[in-house]
Amino acid sequence: MSVHRLVFVGAGPRAIMLLERIIARFGAATGTADARAVGAPRLHVELIDPHPPGAGRIWRRAQSPLLKLNSMARDVTVFTDDSCVIDGPIRPGPSLIEWAELWRSGELAASGRGIDIDDEVAAAEARGLRGDSFPTRRLHSYYLEWFFRRTVAEAPAGVTVRWRRDTVVSVSPENRVALASGLELDADDVVFALGHTGREPDAATAGLIAGARRERLHYVPPAFTADADLSQLGAGDDVIVRGMGLAAVDLVVLLTQGRGGRFVDDGDGLRYVPSGREPSLHLGSRRGVPYRSKVSSTVQGDAPQREVLTPAAIAELVARPGLIDFEADVWPLIAGELLHGHYRELFTGHPDRVVGDWETFRSVLQSHAWDDPALLAAIAARVPDPLDRFDVASLDRPLAAATFTERDDAHERVREHIVTDLHLRTSPKRSAAQGVFLAALLSFLALAEIPADRWNEHSRTQSLPGRWHTFFSYVASGPPAHRLEELLALADAGVVRFLGPEIDVRIDPERGFVASSRRVPGETVARSLVDAWLPGPGAAVSENPVLRALARQQGSEVRVLTDADGRVLQPDGSPTASVFALGPFTSLPESGAFTRPASNALSIRQTDRTAGAIVDAVLGAATPLARLA
Repeated sequence: MSVHRLVFVGAGPRAIMLLERIIARFGAATGTADARAVGAPRLHVELIDPHPPGAGRIWRRAQSPLLKLNSMARDVTVFTDDSCVIDGPIRPGPSLIEWAELWRSGELAASGRGIDIDDEVAAAEARGLRGDSFPTRRLHSYYLEWFFRRTVAEAPAGVTVRWRRDTVVSVSPENRVALASGLELDADDVVFALGHTGREPDAATAGLIAGARRERLHYVPPAFTADADLSQLGAGDDVIVRGMGLAAVDLVVLLTQGRGGRFVDDGDGLRYVPSGREPSLHLGSRRGVPYRSKVSSTVQGDAPQREVLTPAAIAELVARPGLIDFEADVWPLIAGELLHGHYRELFTGHPDRVVGDWETFRSVLQSHAWDDPALLAAIAARVPDPLDRFDVASLDRPLAAATFTERDDAHERVREHIVTDLHLRTSPKRSAAQGVFLAALLSFLALAEIPADRWNEHSRTQSLPGRWHTFFSYVASGPPAHRLEELLALADAGVVRFLGPEIDVRIDPERGFVASSRRVPGETVARSLVDAWLPGPGAAVSENPVLRALARQQGSEVRVLTDADGRVLQPDGSPTASVFALGPFTSLPESGAFTRPASNALSIRQTDRTAGAIVDAVLGAATPLARLA
């Protein structure tokens, strides 16, 4: 029979993980077939990406060696394992730390499937990597490249894979794929696996771009930090930075250590030694504080479990008439889950610090709404140490009730918050923070049980990608603790100043950018502004023309709409037969790509399901002999 041609638009982590699942499923379905027999199914895969397969754009090797993952090496895998509840075959493999251990022991090379880490800085990192290390993106790119090579090497007879260093510029309704090089490929099936993309500026950003150009100011709009042009931010320049998430942390790293500064531990804590090339950074945001530190404590009490956002609660929501609203119907359940996560760990892991037992206190939680003021009084009566007390509103907006007398006061309050957050998230005796993290993670996974078509429009386009994912990232996907320790050292060195919450920026023709807050006296004036956050969602305004065309063809603004298998929907809502999409730009629950081992990861479950639909399409086009083989 003829070869079935599958074209991937994109070759980053999600694409190669999908490729592995397709190869695994194809091999399982055709394992007894002779690839040379007449009618035996054959599959050719073309991966189109200007960046090398595996790492793709975001994790590419060609970026600063200072930039890191915000996950520990032991918490990163691209492989299925026995925890995965999937229909496809389980094909286990090493996590990132296990891979590094195999590399340095020589076992990878001895197996004939090694990889040459030809960057000495990355090689030195691999030699010293520990399970609790936060790896650099450069080292991670080698792990992803090795995974891609292994996946291709294990492809069964009848499957071929090719990567083209090129860019897709258009895909016709007949699946004719045009490349920037001028080449055109005919595909039987097309998979959009683009990962995160930039977008056209929104109205506010476009206004700042135009205003900065008019007033000869320096403005860096939202971007992936490794791609941002920071060359105009000169030594000693005052720079206003809006945003205090991971993009802002990366920005600070590039403008301090990246310009020759260094951190020294004198035994009394971290101290920053400037190079003299750093700008002066003034950081503010809506919350006014950085994302919460990664949690390093371990659970000491009862095992985490869902107690509020349970399968039964979700089934009840789905069974109701009408659409589901995230804010009204689901957020209260998530907030209750977070409370249970914290206090379960506190009462069962540290019973000497509470009054009463967990079963009694659980009934207190269940008899109060998450935001009931009476709940705070009940907590105070049973939890003597204020640092052991937890409420969701304070977690989300820690400075909401704060008043500030001057700018220095705001700076000191933010600094104190970071010190406290580090203590709560890294001290073994404060392991209730791990209970909150795990409750947030379980809630994240639970939302995938709600069918996409059951959400109302506002939830699907605003609350889930905005409110929920921003909150989850703030609580559960913040920077490593050492990055916040570095931020404190930079504040002590006078390189960083904290502006406080609810920062607004305007352009004054006489002075430049002016940052102010209705809650903090005074103003900060600078000739440079960086909006330090990633480009927002919006498939129809993506900078990628192929994704933009796909979304506009559907009439979808924010997400490309797919069915549960990842098939792209047509304007009438029916699924296409031969076009698939997977990633953060789709209506599928966002789950990232690589994930934690032994976690039955949503990303792997979704990837395997989409792979199954693609392999069914491949085999469905084969002859009867091939389908029975």
